[in-house]
Amino acid sequence: MSQPSLISGAALAARLEDPAVLVLDVREPDEVAAWAFPGALNVPLGELGARLADLPEDREVVVVCAMGARASAGATLLTEAGRTASVLEGGMAAWSSTYDEVEGDFAGATVVQVRRRGKGCLSYVVGAGERCVVIDPSLEVERYRAVAARHGWTLTHVLDTHLHADHLSGARALAAATGAELWLNASDPFAFDFTPLSDGTAIELVHGVDLEVASVSVPGHTEGSTMYQLGQAAVFTGDTLFLESVGRPDLADEAEAFARHLYRSLHERVLPLPDDVAVFPAHFGPGVEVRSGALVSRPLGELRGELAPLALDEPAFVAWAVANVKDRPGNYRRIVAVNAGHEDVAADAAELETGPNRCAIA
Repeated sequence: MSQPSLISGAALAARLEDPAVLVLDVREPDEVAAWAFPGALNVPLGELGARLADLPEDREVVVVCAMGARASAGATLLTEAGRTASVLEGGMAAWSSTYDEVEGDFAGATVVQVRRRGKGCLSYVVGAGERCVVIDPSLEVERYRAVAARHGWTLTHVLDTHLHADHLSGARALAAATGAELWLNASDPFAFDFTPLSDGTAIELVHGVDLEVASVSVPGHTEGSTMYQLGQAAVFTGDTLFLESVGRPDLADEAEAFARHLYRSLHERVLPLPDDVAVFPAHFGPGVEVRSGALVSRPLGELRGELAPLALDEPAFVAWAVANVKDRPGNYRRIVAVNAGHEDVAADAAELETGPNRCAIA
């Protein structure tokens, strides 16, 4: 019997909004609870034969598991029952490295949002005229070089919003590959050469035009957390403010102190911005809808009115933040060590990053 057909992560990402497609996750419930595929129906492989009636007959089924073996067995069972089924090639491990892009215009600049779909990571290429900067790049540095080349931009600066704990940063590698300047906040403990940022440090995108990407310190998630403002049109908030929550303050084992810093950063630096400024975070969680061709972003005014933690006073916010942090990112201590320059990127980089981001307060 022939093997079930395979579908790549990129092809599946492009079809997730197709009502004719059903994603079937055949992992065990505890695996799904730890790292879910968005919108998937979970039927463990051992139960699938008895539960075929749970699957609508008029939909094409894409079967998902951790690495692909169980999905292949599940797809074979479905095809033997006369159903149309394929397998996500490489499983959740491959989904973690599936990317797509979407772009929009803000204040005369183009913002290209690079989305790492399975990991929930967002990075940005911001360009105008002949120049661009990259914010929070992953290790897939050729993606950012390709975006710049497609738009005819020269990459002049690489920025991280903070010392990342959930995924490996590609900032150093991208700067080395392109000759761009690497600018970081020295309040995070980086152990390699970079140009230190200070509040208001600005990068001119178009010579002679008042179009800048300016940095503002927002300690709380980390002491060196920095947001970047594109005029009054857009703000890249890193892990300080998400579309569904705020950044967790506990990864440096000083949750209460960092929660106080986070509260002040939000109320003194972020929330005073105009309601119509577009918020671009560094991550999205499972509750955020990600659609092809639509930026993962919302106006600050909407978040101000909808995110309950933003309405709390400082004591209540600190108590809420400390009480609600949950499981930390997998391998986060080692990821921090690599990103800080204390360890080299190892051959097991892909395995090191496997799993969802956990940098927001649930």
